Amino acid sequence: MKYETNYTKLQTYSLVLLRWLIGWHILYEGIAKLLNPDWSSLGFLQQAQGIMSGFAGWVTSHPTVLSTVDFLNTWGLIAIGVGLLLGICARTAAWAGAILVFTYYLTCPPLIGVEYARPVDGNNLIVDKTLFESIALVVLAVFPTSAVVGLDAIIQRLRTRRNGGVK
Repeated sequence: MKYETNYTKLQTYSLVLLRWLIGWHILYEGIAKLLNPDWSSLGFLQQAQGIMSGFAGWVTSHPTVLSTVDFLNTWGLIAIGVGLLLGICARTAAWAGAILVFTYYLTCPPLIGVEYARPVDGNNLIVDKTLFESIALVVLAVFPTSAVVGLDAIIQRLRTRRNGGVK
């Protein structure tokens, strides 16, 4: 049975393209961290000046917690990226990605008088690419496409066939 939406084909495939692009970006970030034995979130967390700065300070002062956060961050990015790219549990992946990326934003928000050692893309005030990506992930979560293009769609078709055409 075909999944029905009220979206046009252009709308659907635009959302799928957005899902793939963000999925690739998040997957790549996770893999880059996994393959770099020297990577740690320590430097990022030490720069925290947002509302998450207290939590970031606590994480950096406990090596075991920092190691756990690094592990969860790396593998979380990989799982979210795979979910978005392949369209498997994509709605869950989009919500998880939105929360994770928004946490990055809250840790180091682009505010007046705040300087970070990390490179930035241009001059940002309140709105930056991290916030955009987080909001785009919310859009992907509320306008799901994996039931049309993705493994979720294939799984649903197989279940429908197995149940004699009943969803």
